Amino acid sequence: MDRPALVADVGGTWVRFALAGSSAQRIPALHAPRQLAVAEHASLVAAARHYLETVGEPALRPASAVFAVAGRVEAERAEMTNHPWRIDAAECADALALERVGLLNDFTAQAMAVPHLGPADRVALGEPRDAVAGGSEQTFAVLGPGTGLGVSALLRRPGLELALESEGGHAAFAPKTARQRAVLEQLATRFARVSYERLLSGGGLSNLHWALSRLGGAQAPEDLAPERVTARARGGDPVANEALALFCEVFGAFAGDLVLTFGGWDGVFLSGGLVPLLLDDLQRGGFRRAFENKGRFSQAMARVPVHAVVHPQAGLLGAAAVALRSRT
Repeated sequence: MDRPALVADVGGTWVRFALAGSSAQRIPALHAPRQLAVAEHASLVAAARHYLETVGEPALRPASAVFAVAGRVEAERAEMTNHPWRIDAAECADALALERVGLLNDFTAQAMAVPHLGPADRVALGEPRDAVAGGSEQTFAVLGPGTGLGVSALLRRPGLELALESEGGHAAFAPKTARQRAVLEQLATRFARVSYERLLSGGGLSNLHWALSRLGGAQAPEDLAPERVTARARGGDPVANEALALFCEVFGAFAGDLVLTFGGWDGVFLSGGLVPLLLDDLQRGGFRRAFENKGRFSQAMARVPVHAVVHPQAGLLGAAAVALRSRT
């Protein structure tokens, strides 16, 4: 039996680890998944050592690793966008006694997970409800909010699956309505440049609540944590409710823009930590209306399926797929 690979999904708040193997059909399989708080460890190496100590079985000692990192990967090095960890593949391999370590962007891993998602791992948003049937050539847009906003695309071509490395979440926010323009004006007093990530992330939900509070007359509104914004919305608070509705509206418009940008006519997969938590809000219709509202392309957009990914470890699944592919 092959030794497993260590895989990690490294976000700004949590780092998730697992040992990756494969089934008899060479489908990625995850063993002993664990989640650790990034803030409680000085480095990725320290977190990985802690994880490996908890696994404990010598037979499960990995030979290699694939780390999916929430940040740009360049020359086998990565800096976290929303955390000070700096990650060097060669240094990680030496420190963890691994033969090799591969680094990739975290949403590249999310995209690589798409071919391995089962029906129970995704929820359709509106119509059409069915995922596009497999063809010889397919292109999917993959995006989602967590601590930051990740963007990728999956290109499936004969004999090839390629996930694009992207920092598309840092594209400049383009408001579509008068209310969105008013929110942008408020956020521009806080940030020199307002990217989509400033709205579509955990911190973005907080920023939306702050901006809408200012528009409602509050001079120094409270900075609410995102979980408090959602809690207030569930309790009927009108400003928090509007923040959630606006989040879904902007999210839908941005997802639709990515279909046009990537040619992702075969479907969209929404992933990231916030998607399962906001699933009911995303299904209410505002997301889909904004997604399809593309002028001369509105009818074409209405035919594009959108699925929310509810697999609990999609990033690890994608990293495992990459680790498995590297053995062939």
